[in-house]
Amino acid sequence: MRRNPLSSACLRLLRTLPLICLFAVSSLASAGSNWWDDEFTVRKKITLDASSKGAAIVEPIGSVAVLLRLHDGNFQFVAAKEDGGDLRFVAADGKTPLAYHIEKYDAVLSEAFVWVNVPDFKPGEAVSFWAYYGNPKASRADDSKATYDVDTVLVYHFGERSAPAVDSALPGNNAQNAGVTSEGSMIAGGLRLNGAKGVSLPEAASLAWTQGGRMTWSAWVKPAVLADNAVLFSRREDDRAFVVGADKGVPYVEVKDAAGAKRSPAGAPLAVNSWHHLAVVANGAEISLLLDGEPYATLDSPLPAMKSAAFLGGDPDAGDTGWSGEVDELQIAKVARPLGFLQVASMSQGADKVARLLTVGPDEQASTWLSGTFGILMRSLTVDGWIVIAVLVVMAVISWWVMWSKSAYLNAISRGNAQFMEAWRLVANDLTVLDDASAEKVNTLGGHVDAAGIERMRKASVFRIYHIGAEEIRHRLVADRRLNTRKALSGRSIQAIRASLDGGLVRETQKLNQLMVFLTIAISGGPFLGLLGTVVGVMITFAAIAAAGDVNVNAIAPGIAAALVATVAGLVVAIPALFGYNYLTSRIKEATTDMHVFVDEFVTKMAEFYRESAE
Repeated sequence: MRRNPLSSACLRLLRTLPLICLFAVSSLASAGSNWWDDEFTVRKKITLDASSKGAAIVEPIGSVAVLLRLHDGNFQFVAAKEDGGDLRFVAADGKTPLAYHIEKYDAVLSEAFVWVNVPDFKPGEAVSFWAYYGNPKASRADDSKATYDVDTVLVYHFGERSAPAVDSALPGNNAQNAGVTSEGSMIAGGLRLNGAKGVSLPEAASLAWTQGGRMTWSAWVKPAVLADNAVLFSRREDDRAFVVGADKGVPYVEVKDAAGAKRSPAGAPLAVNSWHHLAVVANGAEISLLLDGEPYATLDSPLPAMKSAAFLGGDPDAGDTGWSGEVDELQIAKVARPLGFLQVASMSQGADKVARLLTVGPDEQASTWLSGTFGILMRSLTVDGWIVIAVLVVMAVISWWVMWSKSAYLNAISRGNAQFMEAWRLVANDLTVLDDASAEKVNTLGGHVDAAGIERMRKASVFRIYHIGAEEIRHRLVADRRLNTRKALSGRSIQAIRASLDGGLVRETQKLNQLMVFLTIAISGGPFLGLLGTVVGVMITFAAIAAAGDVNVNAIAPGIAAALVATVAGLVVAIPALFGYNYLTSRIKEATTDMHVFVDEFVTKMAEFYRESAE
């Protein structure tokens, strides 16, 4: 028995239902292709460019904490939380969160300073990451200890007021005494030194130096006066000393041991009341002094061994002439930072060169289908709701496929019937072709149909019924052809042929109505399945509210609204299926009517043409 093509296709579709269901659930449960978290409505791309088109940094960099200065020109403070607690930073892959911490966030003044850890920044290349915000439900997640690598042993932002500076690095080497805070310093708050009283650093194991060891010291400095031998940073122990200062504005690093004191060569002096990034790097055999990310001077001396306390602004007990001016962003590491690292620090933290290195892109609004009101509904759906919607998606796919395939099938039948009826009218009064021994004449209706027409007629239901009648006539008149007697059919033969034609009509009608049951299932079952999902969703919502004891509109509304999504989905399945079912039913009735009319006409013409003689 030959299987109907529509039936075979439907069976194949039914076999793929598990895959369709899995695809539907995963499609509904997933967000946009590259949006890290759909609860965050805004993101912006931040790019660090060390290539020749940007900062042109060729020396090694490594992992570095980069400063982001946010203002109303590059950040929507009204879209973020008042404390910046919804800020998140994600790597370019869209998956890896980056450690960060907020030094200052002022939504009223539209100003924020945020440090972001950029891992493995390579020289001569550009690296990008994403800043996400706009999520009122997010809680603050910044972590200063994770922002800096394990080689960083001290970081002072000097944002404290009337309190000792707090170490933002992992060791927690907080200052021993409070300094004078300078508002609106280089980076948010800073430290103001008056040349007399400084800030004492703790005596800690993580700050200890070994003879000939490695170390990096850096800070932003702003001299108020160009004094003689003004000490910025000092550390002394027995006959050893390490001093960073400026003599009449000329930066220097000085090392003293049993053999005497050595000072770095003089260079260009600093300008009064201007900010500069000053760094000292000890790499074992020598100590380098860098100004604004560029080499300034080199001291041919190893780092002395020390574990005593250090002083910022000079040690009054040692008779130092203290630094007069401002200091900001003091950092100390237990390794010799490469030049590229210090260049990135100087550029990203400074205000005049940052544009060469760092670019803040425009805000991108969440454009995924899970954003906005629709996103709230989807995220509030319970598991049973997702299951119901997945089943409804499968029903929708099947019903739409049935409507499409059935419409194409009826179109082919309609064209074939029209082609056949046109040829049938030419032979209806002379049915000799029906009993001709040549099958070709029967198929072409006596040569009135070409090959293309025959191909179209093969899909016509009346053509298949015509073949049934023609075969029945040829079978009964084969004896008359051998005896050369007059061709005639008895009344019983005509009745038998009519029965065969009716049988063919019934089978064709079955083919026309095949698969229509899927549309009736979608029409009647879709809304009920949706209602089931809604009722269960409402029950779960109320049960969760009762368990939490939180009765308010904000707690109830999302769950109820999400539960109603199942009903909407059921209607979305049923309404197109209803329209398609009514349309296809009318087309099927037309095709069935054509077959009934043809059967009646065929039997009438056959009875007249092959009537028995009255003799």
